[in-house]
Parts: sequence; structure tokens; C-alpha cells
Amino acid sequence: MEAGSGERWEASSTESARIPKYYRLKQELRQEIGLLPPGAAISTERVLSERFGVSRTTVRQALQELAVEGLLRRFQGRGTFVAPPKLTQTLQLTSYTEDIAAMGRRPTSLLLDSAVIRPSADIAERLGLARTARVQRLERLRLADDEPMAIEAVYLDAKRFDGIDTAMDDGTSLYQLLRDNYGVVLVRAEETIETVLASPPEAGLLGTGTGLPLLLLTRTSWDQHDGPVEHVRSLYRGDRYRFVANLIRPSTAGLARG
Repeated sequence: MEAGSGERWEASSTESARIPKYYRLKQELRQEIGLLPPGAAISTERVLSERFGVSRTTVRQALQELAVEGLLRRFQGRGTFVAPPKLTQTLQLTSYTEDIAAMGRRPTSLLLDSAVIRPSADIAERLGLARTARVQRLERLRLADDEPMAIEAVYLDAKRFDGIDTAMDDGTSLYQLLRDNYGVVLVRAEETIETVLASPPEAGLLGTGTGLPLLLLTRTSWDQHDGPVEHVRSLYRGDRYRFVANLIRPSTAGLARG
């Protein structure tokens, strides 16, 4: 990152004075990062501190927030670098394997855990099961070009999908397995998105920092006979992933004009 005057954000207006120094620095750095290619090295905290006339604490806070937003990547002992673009996925009823492959990346999975459990009240309700039923839980780490992207836990009716755990391996697409082995095709789903903070185990698996934002996607899917099939809880890295939804305006029939 080339040196510059760094004076634009030091405006002395009353409005500017109310803006924290780290935030003004962050906005200045954001503009400069936009001109650099992925992988470009960023100046050290000491250099930036001297260049902009602020404390290293101020610089550190600005860089940390830019890293949380996915614009920078920081490596202990190596430095700070411009991050590659986030993976952009359109929200639709497709599998992770299909989505990543469509982006031109190589999808893989690591099976973290497989167990038959008693469902919680919420999962039993979503799958249309009694609380005494048994549920197959599959937890996987999802990767793109060997980079961890998400932790996924899927819940299925263990009786209906008996043996599905033994058919799963690190390269298996669950949706393809449901089609080929059980004749089940998913045709609709309900999905919610919210933010959560990474726990230490989640951060370790995803290669991110504890307490950093993750995108929590919760999906329940139904088959061609309108029966519930799966309930999925997925944690995506907020610094590497974003989702896009195509919106269509509902029919204007009955709506007020204006």
C-alpha cells in the first residue's frame, strides 16, 4: 500500500470531529484496498500509525473491522493482506456441492460426526415426528478448494433414511444420495438467515477468530409429496460468504395504488 497524505479524513468540521478516528481511518483504507489486487500486502500497524498520525490502537481497530467485513486477511507473524472476493451464492433449493461447483470452485466435505439421537421438540416438529422418534444427525465441515467455509448439521428421520450414514463419505452430495438411494426429490424449503458469533470450537474448524460474526442459515425442506425431509443448521463464515436473493414484487391485485 503506497504512502499518501492521509489528510482527507482529518477534516476539522464539527461533523467530522464527532466521527471516531478509527472509523475515518477505516474508510480511507477501504478506498485504498479497493484499488489493490487480492493478496497485496498492507503496510504494518507502525507504518500506518506514522503515516496517519494516530495511535497503533486506532490502526489495529480499523484493520480488525476491515478483516471482519472480509476485506482484509490477517496472519499472525506474516502480516495483513487484501482478501479475495467473497463467494456469492444465490438463495435457491440446491446443495452446497452444486452451489460451489457452479462458482467454479472444488467442493469437498469432511464428516465430523454421525449419530442417531432423540430429537428436540423443535426438530421433531419441523420433521413431523413424535418426540419418541429417532433422528439421524450428520455434521460436516464444508470446504471450497480446501478452504473451510461452513459447518453444517443436518437432521433426518432415522427410520425413513435407515443406513444413510454408512452411505455418506467426504465427497457425497446429500441431495444426490436422497435422489439415488431413496427416491426423494426436494421441491421447496423455508430458510432463515441471522448472525451469530463464532464459539471457540467453531472458530477452530473454520479458521476464523472466536467471537467473529458467522451467518446462521436454518432450512427445512419438503419432498415431492409435500412431506418434510430435512432440517439443516449451517454456519457460514461471514468474512468469506454472502447470499443474494432475487425478489419479485407480489401481484398488485388488491394493493392500494400509490
